[in-house]
Amino acid sequence: MFTERKAAQIAAFFLLKRGGRMSHLKLMKLMYLADREAMRDYGFPISDDCAVSMPHGPVLSRTLECIDGNVEPVAGGWESWITDKANHEVALSHQVTSIDDLDEISPAEISVMEKVWQEFGHMTRWQIRDYTHDQCPEWQDPNGSSRPISDQDIFRAVGYDTATAKNLSASLQEQRKLDQLFGSL
Repeated sequence: MFTERKAAQIAAFFLLKRGGRMSHLKLMKLMYLADREAMRDYGFPISDDCAVSMPHGPVLSRTLECIDGNVEPVAGGWESWITDKANHEVALSHQVTSIDDLDEISPAEISVMEKVWQEFGHMTRWQIRDYTHDQCPEWQDPNGSSRPISDQDIFRAVGYDTATAKNLSASLQEQRKLDQLFGSL
């Protein structure tokens, strides 16, 4: 289930790796690629956010709303960890000194994010954007708008056959329903 706190901690991980500040475009792509890689390796995304195609590539929609300041503040949520966007950058606002401070993220998820950082952390925001345009077939140019990216499309793009992608997607949907049910108790 998506939570602002976990999304903020995923962002904090990458910001910590980058020295505390980064282009919001690059951060978004790193977070998307981490979700994508986790889906390949484990069958579920780290953030459990909704992916959409936008003009600059795939985006995690609820995380983008947090970056843009379009959400009501939640105790311990995005604003507790990440600064408001300024000059197309975000920064750590919470005192994060090590990965151990990120209590919402499992060791397996940290491992995926480390792998993503090793592969893409050196890229500029434009290089990583271009990479997602060229190497993420689930992204389709929305012609100035946005278009949902289904879990099934991501599973297919990372190498699962159609039947397996459909089953994994259905399992994710069931898990989300259970999370929502138990979250409302």
